[in-house]
Amino acid sequence: MDDRFEPRAERIADQERKIQAEIDAKAGEGGEDSDKAVQAGARRYPEPPFPEQHQSKPGNEAALDPAPLYDAPFWKGSGKLEGMAAIITGADSGIGRAVAVLFAREGCDVAICHLDEEEDAADTKAAVEAEGRKAIVLKGDAADPAFSEAAVKAALDAFGRLDVVVPNAAFQEHVEALEDLTLEHFDRTLKTNLYGYFHLVKAAVPHLKAGGSIVMTGSVTGIMGNDNLLDYSMTKGGIHAFARSLGTHLAPRGIRVNVVAPGPVWTPLNPADRQADKVAQFGAQTVMKRPAQPEEIAPAFVFLASPQMSSYITGEVLPVIGGYSGG
Repeated sequence: MDDRFEPRAERIADQERKIQAEIDAKAGEGGEDSDKAVQAGARRYPEPPFPEQHQSKPGNEAALDPAPLYDAPFWKGSGKLEGMAAIITGADSGIGRAVAVLFAREGCDVAICHLDEEEDAADTKAAVEAEGRKAIVLKGDAADPAFSEAAVKAALDAFGRLDVVVPNAAFQEHVEALEDLTLEHFDRTLKTNLYGYFHLVKAAVPHLKAGGSIVMTGSVTGIMGNDNLLDYSMTKGGIHAFARSLGTHLAPRGIRVNVVAPGPVWTPLNPADRQADKVAQFGAQTVMKRPAQPEEIAPAFVFLASPQMSSYITGEVLPVIGGYSGG
């Protein structure tokens, strides 16, 4: 080998060791701050550890500690949905409630569909009415096609129109082993999360005009998967594919279809799904080191629902997951 290359090779090796030494000397600096939750919003949001808690399904927002932040007091309405009407399943609490409030603030009447948490549904109705918009409450099973048809009819009777459809109701329950995922459990997840979306959309589409929109609630689990949410992840991936396909199908009618895919969000779904000790650290493994609050997710629904903001967007999946880890 030609000896003339050796001096340069040795210099480069010395340079690499120098760079390494500088990085090694700083290793661990700022480590204390790296464990803190990221606070980059208009107000400070709760962060783990949370009080240990567990609820019976479907979960009660009024009993959740700390109370989810859904009212977005910093959000100023500007008529993005002025004169429109929407139907939202699972609107009694969590993401659905936050979406209902912001829709109302943007000038939209709201049909609030829920399963059986009547206190939560009444609170959501009051919040929508406080924004100066009309609200109706409809109790029923999202997986029942007859309920979807009746809910759409009730919204049309109450508001005289339907412009935005938000299939949002979901069933979720962790299992530690595939063998523990019973047929009853699997069937309930698919019936709520897939059949429910299909039934609502099928009932609503004939009444939507050009400029109307469908905004579905997907999930990061439908993108990344989840080892203990096999059935739930399957349904959320299915929702993403359904929206992509339906967006193409309905484009000639001027109806847009999109998905918001949240990461962990502080809602009653979680203490009604996980054991109390797991709830205490919910969201801590994200880049943000905390779960989102519902009011941090709702603006994405406004964006995708409003013809003023997203008229050229259809068939998209918008992740709102608190960042991607470099692993």
